Amino acid sequence: MALCAMSCFAENKVQNQLKTIASIMGSLSTGALWLASLGLVMMTAFTAAQVFVRYVLNDSIVWSEPVSIVLMAWFIFLGAAVGIREGNHLSFDVLLIFVPDKVKTVFFTLSDLVVIGFGAGMVWYGGELMNSGWHIKIPTLGLPRAIDYMPLVVGGFLVVLFSLERLARRAAGLPTARFGETEIEE
Repeated sequence: MALCAMSCFAENKVQNQLKTIASIMGSLSTGALWLASLGLVMMTAFTAAQVFVRYVLNDSIVWSEPVSIVLMAWFIFLGAAVGIREGNHLSFDVLLIFVPDKVKTVFFTLSDLVVIGFGAGMVWYGGELMNSGWHIKIPTLGLPRAIDYMPLVVGGFLVVLFSLERLARRAAGLPTARFGETEIEE
C-alpha cells in the first residue's frame, strides 16, 4: 500500500512538472507566434511602402527588399515551429484510420522523432551557413549575411524543443488532443 502511494505521488509529481514545462512552452510558442505575426505585418508594410515610393514618388527604398526577405524567413520558421507544437504540420493520416490506438501512439512517436531529427539538421546545417556568412556583408544593410540564416537555427531549435515536449507529454500520459492527436482510449 505504501509502495503504491509513493508510486502515485511520484507520477503526480512528474505530471505536475510536465504541466509546468508545458505552460512555459505555451508561453514560448505564443511569443514566437506573436513575433512571426509582427514580422509578417512589418514585411507587408515595407513592401507596400516600397511599391508606393517606387511607382508614385519615382524613388526607391533600398533596404526594403533585403529586410523583407529576412523578416519572411523569421515568420516562416517561427510559424513552422509553432505549427509543430500544435500538431498542425503536414502529415499523411490515411493509415491512422485503420490501425489500432496503440499503433497510432507508436506512429505519433515515430513522427516526432523524425521531426526532431529534421529540426536538429536545421540547427546544425543552419549554424554552418550562419558561421560561414559572418564575414560577408549584405550590401544595402551593411549587416553580416549570417542574419539570413539565424531564423533557420532558431526555428530548428524550437522545432526540437516542441517535439521533445510532445514526446514527454505522450510518455507521461498527459492529454495531447490540443497538440494535434486524438484522445486515445486505453
